[in-house]
Amino acid sequence: MIAEKTRRHENVGAGNWKGWGMWAWILHRVSGLALVLYLFMHISVIAASSRGGADENIFETFEQSIFVVLDLLLTAAVVFHGLNGLRILLFDLGIGTYRHKSLFYGVMAATAVVLAVFAYASFYYISNGEGPW
Repeated sequence: MIAEKTRRHENVGAGNWKGWGMWAWILHRVSGLALVLYLFMHISVIAASSRGGADENIFETFEQSIFVVLDLLLTAAVVFHGLNGLRILLFDLGIGTYRHKSLFYGVMAATAVVLAVFAYASFYYISNGEGPW
C-alpha cells in the first residue's frame, strides 16, 4: 500500500508530455502569443486613430465579416487562455493534479460553450447587421 502511494506521487506529471498535458501546454502558449500580438495591433490602431493618422473608415473596415470572425477567434483565445490559466493555478495549489485530463476536458467544454454563444451572436450580426440582444 505504501509503495503504491509512493509510486503514484513519484510519477505526477510524468505522462503530461505524452498526451493532453502537452496539448494544453501548446494551446496555452499559442493563445498567449496570439493575445500579445493582438494587444500590440490594437494599441497601434487606437494610437494612430487618436492622433488622426488612421483613416476614419478603418472602423467601418473592422465591421466586415472577416473581422467579426477574427473577433470570434480572439474570444476563443481569451476564454481558453483564461480558463486554462485557472487550471494551471489549481495545479500550483496542489488541487486536481491527478485529474489533469478531466480538468482539461472541462476547460475545452467551457470554451466551446462560450464560443458557441459568441458564434451565434457573431453570425447573427454578419447576417442582420445588428446584434441579437
